[in-house]
Amino acid sequence: CLKYGIEPLITLSHYEIPLHLCRTYDGFRSRKTIDFFLRYADTVLRRYHDRVKYWLTFNEINVTLISPLLGAGVMTPKDQLSAQDRFQTAHHQLVASARATALAKQICPEIQIGCMAASAPRYPMTCDPQDMIAMMTSQQELDYFIHVHCTGEYPYYAKRLWRENNVCLEITEEDRQALKQTVDFISFSYYSSKVVAADESRYTMANGNIMRGLKNPYVPVSDYDYPIDPEGLRYILNYLYAHFHKPLFVAENGLGARDVLIADDHGGFTVKDQARIDFYRGHIQAMARAIDDGVEVFGYTSWGPIDCVSAASAEMTKRYGFVYVDRNQDGSGTLQRWKKQSFDWIGKVYRSNGADLD
Repeated sequence: CLKYGIEPLITLSHYEIPLHLCRTYDGFRSRKTIDFFLRYADTVLRRYHDRVKYWLTFNEINVTLISPLLGAGVMTPKDQLSAQDRFQTAHHQLVASARATALAKQICPEIQIGCMAASAPRYPMTCDPQDMIAMMTSQQELDYFIHVHCTGEYPYYAKRLWRENNVCLEITEEDRQALKQTVDFISFSYYSSKVVAADESRYTMANGNIMRGLKNPYVPVSDYDYPIDPEGLRYILNYLYAHFHKPLFVAENGLGARDVLIADDHGGFTVKDQARIDFYRGHIQAMARAIDDGVEVFGYTSWGPIDCVSAASAEMTKRYGFVYVDRNQDGSGTLQRWKKQSFDWIGKVYRSNGADLD
């Protein structure tokens, strides 16, 4: 990355906790995993601190409550976990994140450390006050994790969340002191917005990655019937900046599609993915409007430059990249790579720092 003038952004843990820790300790369900993570973080930070300025601790840390296996390496089936188990696991991760942030600052005070959350702004289905309350409480489930990272303590509504879920967290005084180490910035993934209602049984559910909501009649959808909502990115950027007053980094944004490889004019192959170009153009323009609103946005990275297995659905056919990889759902394929139509377009966008979107 440095050789080609690319500023690296490293996530210490991105859904890949070592399998041994999952099998032996049930991932972050065990408090012992905090120390394993810190030993790993110490190794990586000391090796790369002089070359990498920007770091994230855990990818989409709030996913732990929804998918404990994906987010925290918990091998116990979700239906066998209580809310107490899930919230305690998330607490262990939050402590590990704060302690790793403090460690990074000790190793190199100039390092910038951020949190990372899966972000889907919540819209109420109607202006019914009960739908508004449903939207508020749903949004708080996202804010819960960001609030701890940014303020060093649990938010006021955590007590209600714990009470409603019959949770009594084991929080030591050492934990409380560790959590006081806050992050320098907030990063998040944004793929679509989410609509909620007090009585969701009255409405149709939309498709989506991990965070699904109700079908929004005002936005178009992708090949996978995922909502496409660029204005939601502008909204969540404004929302997070107003609530937490931290610089923001859009760490994931992209379109999963059923790409079809066709012959190009040069004896090779390509993908005509104008829909992907349109998706990125709309979201980058929305981000620019948020910056004009006064939001401090200092970074943007797509998901992802090269086709890979989609974590949300464990499939290769849902492709996100600007580069097509010859790999099929059954694992066959040569791994040869071909530039999609979007490849040259996004290169132009990056070189112009988002100014040239034609």
